[in-house]
Amino acid sequence: MSEEAKEFSREVENLIADLRQLPEDEGRSRRRHTKDLGAIVDELLVKYRISHDSLEHSIREKWPQLVGAANASYSHPVVVERNLLVVLVSHAVVRNELFLHREAITAKLRQLPGCAHLKGLALRAG
Repeated sequence: MSEEAKEFSREVENLIADLRQLPEDEGRSRRRHTKDLGAIVDELLVKYRISHDSLEHSIREKWPQLVGAANASYSHPVVVERNLLVVLVSHAVVRNELFLHREAITAKLRQLPGCAHLKGLALRAG
């Protein structure tokens, strides 16, 4: 029958240290249970969408077809927030062009797989 090592409280650890004539542990930190590294890595892969195709990646691939090559060179889709696609636009004329055609662009976006929930564009200077 295998028994796991029991953990003592800091007070008990300090009593044992005093008995063995060792310095006491006066730190404020706590001992935490160790976690499996594999589980932590899996959580991070899911959280940061590493090695998974994200919605933003598929939109970026199709962006020149959605807005045209000239507008795509001055704009960059960044992230989907609250059913809006955030687009950084570096030129005021292109921002105005995208603003005027936002309904048509949104309709094209909704046809992409996984983008049916998008409601519109959020254009930001950048």
